[in-house]
Amino acid sequence: MAALNTDGTRNDWTRAEIAALFDLPFTDLVFRAAEVHRAHHAAGEVQLCTLLSIKTGGCPEDCGYCSQSVSADSGVKATKLMDVRAVLQSAAQAKDAGSQRFCMGAAWRNPKDRDLPAIVEMVKGVRAMGMETCMTLGMLQPHQARALAEAGLDYYNHNIDTSPERYGEVITTRTFGERLETLEHVRAAGINVCCGGIVGMGETREDRVGFVHALATLPRHPESVPVNALVPVKGTVLGDMLADTPLAKIDDIEFVRTVAVARITMPLSMVRLSAGRESMSEATQALCFLAGANSIFTGDKLLTAGNRGDDADAALLAKLGVVAMRGEEPMRACEAAE
Repeated sequence: MAALNTDGTRNDWTRAEIAALFDLPFTDLVFRAAEVHRAHHAAGEVQLCTLLSIKTGGCPEDCGYCSQSVSADSGVKATKLMDVRAVLQSAAQAKDAGSQRFCMGAAWRNPKDRDLPAIVEMVKGVRAMGMETCMTLGMLQPHQARALAEAGLDYYNHNIDTSPERYGEVITTRTFGERLETLEHVRAAGINVCCGGIVGMGETREDRVGFVHALATLPRHPESVPVNALVPVKGTVLGDMLADTPLAKIDDIEFVRTVAVARITMPLSMVRLSAGRESMSEATQALCFLAGANSIFTGDKLLTAGNRGDDADAALLAKLGVVAMRGEEPMRACEAAE
């Protein structure tokens, strides 16, 4: 008998089981994922989120996909941390456009303690507007996670990016274990975890199995799982390597399969379509919603990459008969574990 968490989900998935899901006939897999989705979420609702780069470029990490790395020759210029008032103005505009969650990202290896007061004010200000808050600031120390929790941060994003085996081919400046360590600090502070990764980086099906397996076997599933399709950027290691090859864009059916398997193995999580939607057809996105994706980033930009824009998203959701999710007070990770 499968082991169950207190919330009724499994975290003892084997790689063989996950591989078997990937191998199902496509329509069978999507049907099963849709059943799981409808058992735990409203089928006709999608959460709208906005992502703002509050500190761009100059990151010392060497992530092969990232235009903000100092190792990349992408033309992205390093900036200082944005003024709190400017961030809150952007959040207000996002709320007016229908976003429920406001995510803030800084291109750091880890935040400096001197930056925490401004970060705390951003969190408090966005929460005061009635929006969910999410931060991605790199690696965290326990005291930093506690400070963010005390400010009321709802979610902290720290992606594992790919499978443990593939990880070292994408990033060398921090280990997979260090990623997990930050997630542990976030959990211990009582903040919800947002953790996913990127597909289409030249990985194999086996790597995608390993990626989902790593997430689905965490002690507690991430409350939010972003699934990104690589956007090859000229001047980055992977961008230069894959831009002119068929691997530059993951097969649409395989991308939907990845979403569906994530939904089945992590039934309570929000599964978010993140980077790469700008080049996805409406039909592919519709299949992703059918397969259990229930969150998207809106707006014209995701950090430094282009995005579809509010008008295009509104038109697509209207065509599909899907409505934006209403904002609710998110359950804190510590409460969910009780």
